[in-house]
Amino acid sequence: MRYNYRYRLNPTDELDDRLAWTVDTCRQVYNHFLHRLNREDGTSAYSEQSVLPDLKNWWTELKGVHSKVLQKVVQRLYDNLSTLKARKDNGYRVGELKWKGPQEYRSIKYSQTGFELNNTSGRTVLSLSKIGDIPMVYHRDVPDDATIKEVVVKQEPTGEWFAVLGIETEDDAPPKPKTLEDCVGIDVGILKYAHDTDGTAVERPDLSDERERLEREQRKLSRKEHGSENSRKQQRVVAKRYADLKRKRQDFLHKLSAYYAREYDLVAVEDLDAKGLMELPPNSRNRAGAAWGTFLRMLEYKCEREGTHFVAVDPAGTTKECAACGVSANKPLWVREHSCPSCGFTADRDWNAAYNILVRGLKQVGTGCPESTPAETALPTGTDSVPAKRVVETGSPTLKERTASAVSE
Repeated sequence: MRYNYRYRLNPTDELDDRLAWTVDTCRQVYNHFLHRLNREDGTSAYSEQSVLPDLKNWWTELKGVHSKVLQKVVQRLYDNLSTLKARKDNGYRVGELKWKGPQEYRSIKYSQTGFELNNTSGRTVLSLSKIGDIPMVYHRDVPDDATIKEVVVKQEPTGEWFAVLGIETEDDAPPKPKTLEDCVGIDVGILKYAHDTDGTAVERPDLSDERERLEREQRKLSRKEHGSENSRKQQRVVAKRYADLKRKRQDFLHKLSAYYAREYDLVAVEDLDAKGLMELPPNSRNRAGAAWGTFLRMLEYKCEREGTHFVAVDPAGTTKECAACGVSANKPLWVREHSCPSCGFTADRDWNAAYNILVRGLKQVGTGCPESTPAETALPTGTDSVPAKRVVETGSPTLKERTASAVSE
């Protein structure tokens, strides 16, 4: 399996300058080959990489950059071109590749050779060819059976340097279970970040203090003269405040997604168009801050790593549809309780949606059925046993029967 391990680097002033020079030189190489591409001198990444040895004869500074790093710069240009073409083929309006400014090119990549992890005087350093030995915060060990395939060195807007190690292990992901016993449906929202079919309601992380500090520093930046030294210093402060906000949010998302991926055999979620939702006018800031797209991406790759079924279902109608009988009923956003006019079933609005998501997920997977459904092991948040009695008394299908029916279809 492939993993990415991220480590903080602590370069000396001399190494910091060397890293910055290497990144800027690679930026200039990128712009050079973009110019060749615009003149239609370039044909493919492979043919352009073969130009590099001759280019070093008159551009002597390139001899101070590892050959694999330069090759990856050319590959990066043509990867960007392929991405642009794919978006155009999918109907998007796209422009042209633009030259990279000093603040727009921040990383370099070593592939196959030119890097090594070493232990020097009891501390771990990252040895990079043509740069040197860079001390790193080695907060977790690389598995003994893992092979480091590539290293990406990046400078964040805060000025901090990080190394991302792309490693490959011999072990494959565990097989996904054929018989599903522990399944969960998750409905994401704003009032409650996540509400699942086990009745667990996860509160949104409180990022108000971090956001307030960020906005305060942004106001200070707006009063600085653009391009001045004070403005550049304040930009670095703003970047640090933004990094604090981002790290706290990602810490919450990593922990939540890891919990669901490890504890369940199947995780069903809504296939949300996060970008489209943020473009809607009301409450777009809170939707952007919720980072639903990031959470779903984290959950997907962690389920793959843990051998858990991950199912993204069509979100249309999951809130309106009754979890007990399947009848749809309109209700405004401010109504937080689902009350079915057909069978009388009442439950928390988000729990009802989560169960509908689970039913659709089981129907989509179609491999086994949980022996005990969440509806019979945990009651919806804020409800008692009365709703379950109403379902039975009215003769409507129970939640377990509806789940089993979805799987058998």
